[in-house]
Amino acid sequence: MVIDAAYDVVAWNRLLAALIGNPATWPPRRRNRLRRLFDTTDTITGNRLELARLCVADLRAAGRYPADPAVRELVDELLGESPEFARLWAEREGVVPRTLTKVTNHPVAGPLELDCEILAVPGHEHRLLIYTAAPGSPSEEGLKRLLTG
Repeated sequence: MVIDAAYDVVAWNRLLAALIGNPATWPPRRRNRLRRLFDTTDTITGNRLELARLCVADLRAAGRYPADPAVRELVDELLGESPEFARLWAEREGVVPRTLTKVTNHPVAGPLELDCEILAVPGHEHRLLIYTAAPGSPSEEGLKRLLTG
C-alpha cells in the first residue's frame, strides 16, 4: 500500500484488500492507518501496541507536524480521543526502523507473521509499505489462500 504523510491509504493492490479489507469500500476517514491502529475495537493486529509506537515515532520523525494541516488535524484528533496515542506522542521517540513485523490472526488466512518494509519515496510525502512472508512458511501459505480464495 501507499500512504501519505497523514497515514491515509492512497493506493493498494488486490492482496492488501484481501488482507485488511478493500479501502475503496470504506469512508475516507476509515482509510487512515493511525486511526485504525488506535481504534481499540479493531482486534485483528496481534502486536498493535508495537506497531502503534513505531507509527507514532514515524509520524513525528517525518517532520510534517505542525506545518501540514492534515497531519496537525490528525494529531490533535488522536490526542483528544486516545490516551494511548497521547502517551506515545509525549514520549517523543525519534528512532524509526524501516522494517517491522506485523503479527495478526486473519479470519481466512489464519495466523500471519508478515515483515513490512517501509520505503520513502524521495522528494515526496508518500511511503510504500510492502508486506512479505518468509518463503515456505505458514504465513506464505495463508497469503496464497487470500489470493485464491
